[in-house]
Amino acid sequence: MSQTEDKKLSLSETETDKKEVRDSEEEVIEAIKKARDGDESAFRKLVEKYRSQVVGVAFRMVGDYEDAKDVSQMVFIKTYQNLDRFDTSKKFSTWLYRITINASIDFLRKYKKHRHESLDESLNITKEDQADAEEIYKRGLIKWAINQSLEKLSEKQKSVFILRDLEGLDIKMVAQILSMPQATVRWYLHRARAKLKEELTKNFPQLVERRG
Repeated sequence: MSQTEDKKLSLSETETDKKEVRDSEEEVIEAIKKARDGDESAFRKLVEKYRSQVVGVAFRMVGDYEDAKDVSQMVFIKTYQNLDRFDTSKKFSTWLYRITINASIDFLRKYKKHRHESLDESLNITKEDQADAEEIYKRGLIKWAINQSLEKLSEKQKSVFILRDLEGLDIKMVAQILSMPQATVRWYLHRARAKLKEELTKNFPQLVERRG
């Protein structure tokens, strides 16, 4: 295939991706409008679409899966109650991230819980996984160590690190979600990464050496 054909194919794939994103966003806005009018099935579709995102962020914030599910319920209740306030010219996922972060922080402050899942829960090796048990163990150990170290971060450091490095959002998006300047986001991210490296080096030196 020629470079010209490669370029055309790449552009075509990019345009297709953009269209899919637009279509998805339009579906979300339509569901929001229906939910505002009292269509419960429309809101359930929103819950199904974003449940994994909400539970994932909540889990990384509060450190316990059952607690994360409780937080996610609070998030969707709050989302439903405030749906009329959502600006449909903005991204719904951004708004939902903000609600999730705030709900997680409120949960931690209220219950003062700072417990993370055990190493066994992080590994979660099934019989079907036995052949890859060593690799799963390594990944689970790294995940568990990071979760333990997250507790040493401040609320803002943790929020920034989770959204940027674990959720993969860009700096601009993180700034919008947390309502802070991009420069401030970068500063918190720098401090969070430095603190995590310090904690991992002190408590899990074998992992730091292994990752080089």
